[in-house]
Order: sequence, then structure tokens, then C-alpha cells
Amino acid sequence: MIELLKGHIIEAKSFGEPEITENGYIAIKDGSIQGVFSELPEVYRGEPVADYSNHLILQGFSDMHLHAPQYPMLGMGMDLPLMDWLKAYTFKTEARFADNDFARETYRKLAQELIDNGTTRVCIYSSVHTDATLILMEELERAGIGGYVGKVNMDRDSYECQETTEESKHETLRWLDACERFTLVKPILTPRFTPSCTNELMRWLGEVSLERGVFVQSHLSENKKEIELVKKLHPDCEQYWQTYDQYGLWKDHTIMAHCVHSDEREQQAMIDHNVLCVHCPDSNINICSGFAPVRRMTERGVWVALGSDIAGGAQLPMLQVLTCCLRMSKARAIATNGADPFLTVGEAYYLATSAGARYFGDKDGFAAGNMLHAVVLNDESLPPNTRPLTVKERFERAVYLSDDRNIVAVYGGGRKLK
Repeated sequence: MIELLKGHIIEAKSFGEPEITENGYIAIKDGSIQGVFSELPEVYRGEPVADYSNHLILQGFSDMHLHAPQYPMLGMGMDLPLMDWLKAYTFKTEARFADNDFARETYRKLAQELIDNGTTRVCIYSSVHTDATLILMEELERAGIGGYVGKVNMDRDSYECQETTEESKHETLRWLDACERFTLVKPILTPRFTPSCTNELMRWLGEVSLERGVFVQSHLSENKKEIELVKKLHPDCEQYWQTYDQYGLWKDHTIMAHCVHSDEREQQAMIDHNVLCVHCPDSNINICSGFAPVRRMTERGVWVALGSDIAGGAQLPMLQVLTCCLRMSKARAIATNGADPFLTVGEAYYLATSAGARYFGDKDGFAAGNMLHAVVLNDESLPPNTRPLTVKERFERAVYLSDDRNIVAVYGGGRKLK
């Protein structure tokens, strides 16, 4: 089946200025993009058109790091540093997901809010609870969201959420075996971070990752006190990343959130192993972790994408994460007297879309062969201007000022979700 979308098409084809096709067409066959055209080719004349003329058609957003069981605690504990925040709020909240009914209600609302805000793919943490993790996967699939979901592993210093090592192993295998029924979401192994996992558990997770071909996600160099703790726990490792590497968890497509304090050696280890760094600007500001050197990392060749990191991040919508990324980069530019130039809107848009979409096998932009992931924005309700704006100006303003009320349609995995 052929479908056509018409509107102002804005593609992040590279880490730079977006490519804009004014009132152009995206041709889709069976959910797969066939091409982007400024004029409708003869072969497609007479095919049905979803006419969003004069609206902005953006790529669907990929939230590459968020904690689903922290959704109920958005905006709480923001005056605490990371380790204190985990003890005072996070572990207590995540423990509630032993209640499957509570998990179902929470995750259904979360999935709907993701779609309402144009997030069509995620790499997401659950809690230690196998059944709640499966419920999360069910609700994401119900909403049409694709990506990777992780049952968290924690067998050390995790308070209300702590498992025994044997429980963690047994429940991880039970969860992995139950994941075969899903089509849009896949499992990803999720040692929360080095301080929460014993060496035995980390070694075992590395073996499972190798045997089953499952990707890995965790945290890295987010907070200075966290880094100091890791050094005490692993005096055998010179750097934080090596605590994962020694157990086979640092490899192609491993996801590491934050990397705020990663030096050039740690960044080079990411490049060498094709590790994805997920920048979480709102979280890093809220918990006072620091300003990640995003431009330096991207220009060196580190693969960087964006994450909301709720509930360290207080904003789930990726449009708000995108603008927070811009503001943080400007704060870093000020703090370094311009030595680290700030990111542009187009560059941050790339990090929020194409950079994350690469993790799922996509090419940059609305490339032929990608399944359609798109967000249609109507910016007519935004404040009036004194002159007609270019589409590029409208895009920039929409990034800063739009919210879910401006999103009139969302497409994910080749089908309309909103």
C-alpha cells in the first residue's frame, strides 16, 4: 500500500543544519519510506495523501535513556545530589512496582504520554521486577512504541530494590525467555551501574550478553562522588569504563548514559567499541552533575544521542529535552569563555532524532528504507510575528515553544499512532 505525507519536511541528515523540503512529499510503501520529493513523481499521482500542507513534519524522537518506574516521581528530590537522591526517593518509588496493578496503570499512562509528545522509540529501564518489566513491554507495544527494555539488575547497596545474586540471575533468565513474544520491543541487559552490582553478577551478565546476543545499557561517569565510589570498589581499574569492559559488557552498541566526566581516554574507548553515549541535560542540571562536553565528544567521533532520564530529568517531552540540551551547551560555552562553542538547533535536533535512530538500524533523516517515524507540528497557535517567517525560522521557534498541543499527528514504525 502506498501512502503520501505532504508538508514542510525537516530532516536531520547530518550533525548540522537540517535539510528542509517545503511542502514536499514523503512516499511510504507498507510503512517503509520510499523517498522525499519536492514535487510529486508521476508514479505516485492518484495515491492517497495525508495533507499537512504548511505544517512542519519532523522526524520521530528517540529517547535513549529513561527510567520507567521513576515516572511517578517526576519533579521530586531535585535538591539532592545523585547518590542521596537514589536513597531518599528512587529506590522507594521503584519498589512499588512489585504491585502489578500499579505497574499497569503507571506504564499505560507513560506510554500514552510518550506518543502524545512524539517519542516513538526508546531505550528504557524498568525495575528489578520481572512481571512489571513484561507489563511495561506490553504497554509500549500496545501504544506502538519500539525499542529496548531492560529489567534492572541490582544485588548490592540497593536498599528497597536489592535482589540476591541468585534471584537476579534467575529472574533475568525468566524475563529473557518471556520476551520472545514481543515484536516492537526487545530486551536489553541492564546492570543499573557498577556500585549496584557485584563482580559475580557483572561477570554473569557479560556471559549472558555474549551467549544470547543481547545488548547492554548502564550509566557512566555521571557524578564525581559516584566515580570516587567506583574507584574504591574497583581499585583494579584505572577508569570507570573498565569496570564494564573486564566483564564483557563494554562492546558494540553498549549504551552508557551521561558520561559527564569522561576524559579523552574514556571517550576514545567509546569510539573504539562503538559505545553510544546518551546525553541527559535536564538530569545533569537538576542533580548538579555537571556540563557534558557534547560538542567535543561529537567532533571527536563519539556517538552521542539524547535522553530524558526521567526522573532525574523532570521533562519527558523530547522537544523540551532538545531545548535543555541547547541551554546547557550555552551555559558550557559561557563557563569556558567560548572555548566550547554552543550547539545549534539543527545539531541538537540531530541528536534527538537521527543519532538515536541509528541504534535501531536507520539511516539519517527520512532515508529510503527506514520505517516511517514522524511528528507533525502545527505552529499556527504560537505567538504572532511581525513578518512572515521562513520555514527554518518556524522550525527553530517550534522547537523552543511547541508542546503536545501542537502535535497533530505521530507516526511510528510505519503507521499512524496519533
